[in-house]
Amino acid sequence: MLNTFKHSFYDVLKYSNKYLKIEAESISVAVTYKNTWDDGFGARGWKLDASIGDPQIIASTRETGQRINTSVFVHDILDHYLSGFGISGHRSEAMALIQLEKRTGSSPQPDYQQIINEDILNGRFSGETLRSFLPRELLGLLPADENKTDIENMTLLINKYGESALKSTLLEYFYKIGRAGEEYAKNSWIKLGLDVHQQTQIGLALQELLVSIDLKVEGLIINELKGWITINKNDVEFHSVNNHEFNKAGDYRVSINSIE
Repeated sequence: MLNTFKHSFYDVLKYSNKYLKIEAESISVAVTYKNTWDDGFGARGWKLDASIGDPQIIASTRETGQRINTSVFVHDILDHYLSGFGISGHRSEAMALIQLEKRTGSSPQPDYQQIINEDILNGRFSGETLRSFLPRELLGLLPADENKTDIENMTLLINKYGESALKSTLLEYFYKIGRAGEEYAKNSWIKLGLDVHQQTQIGLALQELLVSIDLKVEGLIINELKGWITINKNDVEFHSVNNHEFNKAGDYRVSINSIE
């Protein structure tokens, strides 16, 4: 059976207008760039303002992965935030990776397997507890003793279930979690007036926009830039609210309809 966790789901219409502005024919997301973030990681890049302060979130640049043609930042915007999922946490990521697959065709399986191998089997649960995350069939194999650590409980499961069988069960469970969020994400996009049939084009347009603005902040050696990324029916654009010289330095707009 599938456990649920309420803090992975958010009503997009209840987001603070500090982070999301909803207008008649567009939505705008507040974002911040820093050359160096003072967050324990020290990375250069962009964050959603709604994610600033989340210790799990590392700043993202325009760089893409080998399998995926859009960056982590685009993933955070479209597949997490605008889909109504938490920006961090294993459950949120499981659901967001299904949205990423719908946009890009990239299978979530390698990411699921990485999370299982590096985190879950080692007793690390992001966003919730072991007992709220694991499926009930696995919880039924654990003793009622809640004083045991997560790593001790996972070691018990490995010993009882066998590591290979446990990995297969967890992989299937991640797919169940991910697919359980599909209707919620679709409804979130509809609430915002976004076209769910344009997920791919919007993602690619945002990536093209990100490349433009990320190259510009590097070239101008800007330490911090705050602004809004706007998505409407025809295009995506960026406007800075703290650096008018940056705004004058380029036309930061990409047509969605021009994306093949």
